[in-house]
Order: sequence, then structure tokens, then C-alpha cells
Amino acid sequence: MRRQRGVTLIELVVAITVVAIAVGGVLGAISSISSRSADAMIQQQAIAIAQAYLDEILQRWVVDPNGTPANTGRSSWDTVDQYNGLADSGAHDQYGNAIAALSGYSVSVAVTASSALGGVPSTAARRIDVTVSHAPNVTVVLSGYRTSY
Repeated sequence: MRRQRGVTLIELVVAITVVAIAVGGVLGAISSISSRSADAMIQQQAIAIAQAYLDEILQRWVVDPNGTPANTGRSSWDTVDQYNGLADSGAHDQYGNAIAALSGYSVSVAVTASSALGGVPSTAARRIDVTVSHAPNVTVVLSGYRTSY
């Protein structure tokens, strides 16, 4: 009699088990990677928001050139110190309008006199810290210095 070629039932079960374990491992890795890729996007958006706020603040004066600070809102602020304590729930543009797509972020600004710059008196130098947060675990802090020199 001729010998039949093929696989036995035990070999088939072992092969299916090995393939199932391999597929489970690959799917677990893909799941982990996809959840972390969303965190990277949120991190990049937080950096972009912080950079936009910092750029806006760094364009302002340290000492008010006209001597009368306007207090009618963020769009009229002309000194760096006026941004101290700014807290936005959700990102806003320079005119104070909320940006709906970025409502999950919170922004806070701290402005302090700085003596860290050699040769520049602390009355003429400010350190600006912009903190952007997004739940559950993304926090970005960007800092910059502005002087009246």
C-alpha cells in the first residue's frame, strides 16, 4: 500500500495554536502602538499651542511705551506683565476667541521678573512660562525671556 501524505490531527492543532499565539502578540503590539501615537499627536498640538502663546507674548513690551496700560482684553494688551496669570480653559486666539477643536487643552501663563540674564537688571527682564495641559497625562511648559533692551 502506498503511504498517504498529510498532517495528523495533533500536528494541525499544534499549528493552529502557534499561529493564534503569534497573531495575539502582533495585535497586542499594534494596539499599544496606536494608543501611543495619539499621545504623540496631543503632545505636538500642546507644543504648537504653547509656542503660539509664547510668540504672542514675546512681541509685547516690558515697559509700556505710552504709559497707560489698556485693560479691555487680551487683544489690547501691550505689555508682557498683563499676561501674568492668564488661564484659558481651551486654547484661544490672540483676540480671545475660543478655538473649538482645541477645547480639551488648558493654558496658563506666568510672568516673573528675572535676574537670570547677566548685565540686564531684573526690572527690565521678564521670564515667561507658558504651560499647556491635556488630560490625562500631557503637560508642556515653554519658557522665554523678554527684555526692554
